[in-house]
Amino acid sequence: MENTEKLKNSKEVIAYIAECFPKCFTLEGEAKPLKIGIFQDLADRLSEDPKVSKTQLRAALRQYTSSWRYLHGVKPGASRVDLDGEVCGELEEEHVEHAKTALAESKARAQARRKEQAQKAKEEKAKKPRKPQPRRTSPKVQKDSKKPVQTRALNADEMIVGKQVNVNMGKGNMAATIVEINKEDVRVQLVNGLQMVVKAEHLRA
Repeated sequence: MENTEKLKNSKEVIAYIAECFPKCFTLEGEAKPLKIGIFQDLADRLSEDPKVSKTQLRAALRQYTSSWRYLHGVKPGASRVDLDGEVCGELEEEHVEHAKTALAESKARAQARRKEQAQKAKEEKAKKPRKPQPRRTSPKVQKDSKKPVQTRALNADEMIVGKQVNVNMGKGNMAATIVEINKEDVRVQLVNGLQMVVKAEHLRA
C-alpha cells in the first residue's frame, strides 16, 4: 500500500512536483520559466492525488516562482514550458523586467536582513562584560599566603585615577585600581571586574 500521508510544507510540495514533472520543475540550477496558467494544469493533473491540496500547490508555486533560481531563469530569449517540458511561448519583455526588479528587491531585502543580524550580534557581544586581565598579585595569592602582605596608608598625592592599590576588607587586602574619586569616597575596580565604593581610609599602597 502506498504512503498517502499529506505533504507538510511548500518545500516538500516543490520536491514532490519536481519528482512528478521533472521536465518542468527542478530543484537545482537555473529554473525554466513556466507556462502562464500552469497552476490550473497542475491542479488538474494532481486532483486525485491525496498527498497534496490545491491550497498547498498554490503556495508552493508562489514560493517556487519567487525564488532567486527562478527569477534568474526569466531572461530574454528564454521560453516558457508546460508540465511535460514542451515549449509554449516566448517570454514577454514586461515579464523579464518584472523578474529583474523582483530579484533585485529580494536581494536587497536579504542584504538588509544580514546587515541587521550582524548589527544585533555586534550589540549582543558588546553587552557581554569583558574578562579582566589577571594581575600578578591576585587576591587569591594574598589570601593563601601565610605571611600577611605589608601595606601602608596612601599619601594624598597617590590618590589618583588609575593607581593600583589594595583595599582593606577586614579579613585581608584585595588588589584593585582606582577608577573614580569623590571627596571621601573612592570607586575602585577589583581584579575580578567588580566595582565598589570605599572610604579613602580603607585604601593601602
